[in-house]
Amino acid sequence: MINSMTGFGAREAKVAGVGKISVELRSTNHKFLEIVLHLPEGFLFLEDKIKKEIESRIKRGRVTCVINIAGTASNNVFINKPLLNKYMAELRGIKRALRMEDKISIDTLIRLPGVLTLEENTPSKNLVWLKLKILLKQALNDLAAMRQREGRALQAILRKRCHALRVDLEAVKARFKKAVKDKVGSMKTDEERLNFLNNADIAEETDRVSFHITNFTRKLSKNAPMGKELDFIAQELQREANTAAAKSFDAKISAKVVQMKSQIEKIREQAQNIE
Repeated sequence: MINSMTGFGAREAKVAGVGKISVELRSTNHKFLEIVLHLPEGFLFLEDKIKKEIESRIKRGRVTCVINIAGTASNNVFINKPLLNKYMAELRGIKRALRMEDKISIDTLIRLPGVLTLEENTPSKNLVWLKLKILLKQALNDLAAMRQREGRALQAILRKRCHALRVDLEAVKARFKKAVKDKVGSMKTDEERLNFLNNADIAEETDRVSFHITNFTRKLSKNAPMGKELDFIAQELQREANTAAAKSFDAKISAKVVQMKSQIEKIREQAQNIE
């Protein structure tokens, strides 16, 4: 079963001794695996561990991982006395300079930024990782499930497009057989016929297109990352169709090959969404 490269997964929980932990994962198309992490200050030590977990589940795509950890507040009140003394010194200087008589109230002082805070409990690194790892795995499960659902939808679309391409190909082959017979029949010399067949024969190209369609549909059933391989096969389909178009001598064949090229382009666009 193929997987899409786009998906979303998120989990959060309140953890005793840690606080609230949330994990959000988003994945989008990318040629390779790229992991972008957004970690709260003081938790950069988790970077390698998180990347290894993601790499164990995701093989291709741009994965953005956002971690938030809100620690639990303790009952300890902290007054930043050095900062408070600086505020006092600045305020007294202003009073003297402006010759103000107003008194500085304690209510005013404790409202100044950074003076009065509640200390936050700092959980141990091992405890944070132990709890975060569980949430990360759950979020990865959610992400993988969405990528699988989109992969199944892509698989159905691509099978349908490959079938339509096969129908167009058979129409081209049938028309080519008739058009060649009519054209050769109107020629007077064997040399003229030989030159025409050498330049206009698209049997090789149609055989290759047929092979690539078969190969492509087989790959769709593989339970492994196939995006790069499918994109390569789509490029080969495109190349063979272009060669057939260049050789075409018949208006009906040309029109049908244009349809094939359009179908192949759509196939390639969809294949680029696959892991």
